[in-house]
Amino acid sequence: MSQLRADFLRVAEVELVYKSQVKPSDRMKITTSNDAFKLLYDTWDDGKLELQEQFRVLLLDRKNSCLGVSTIATGGVSECMVDAKILFATALKARASGIILSHNHPSGNKQFSDSDLKLTKKFIEAAKLFDISILDHIVVTQDGYASMADEGRLNNLDCPF
Repeated sequence: MSQLRADFLRVAEVELVYKSQVKPSDRMKITTSNDAFKLLYDTWDDGKLELQEQFRVLLLDRKNSCLGVSTIATGGVSECMVDAKILFATALKARASGIILSHNHPSGNKQFSDSDLKLTKKFIEAAKLFDISILDHIVVTQDGYASMADEGRLNNLDCPF
């Protein structure tokens, strides 16, 4: 066996696959933050909503039809570390043109923390490199939700809070 062939056998093969069981015409369309909240809430693990923080993403096509929902990270009672590489690898693999960020607050507090705002700003900047739009960031609680887009915060993340 040649050295090149032996070296090749020690290299991992990377394969990108996206399979959807839902026809494009049957995908749920997200037109409001309430649409996004309902989908997120209905798919959230009830046992985790008030127990530990999770970060999830809605993956959308150019028509805002939902390609999927993915849990990106699970943390503790009051925080969740979100890896940008995992978030954007998921969005790119699904061919998402837009994403809606979301996480729960087990405490039930619907207010965005400074950390939430900083993280969103970081992801908005990173998303530009991939031509992906961040359409919203939603805090999900048992009692309802808060939306950065509805509050006008997505366009104001450079301003002091």
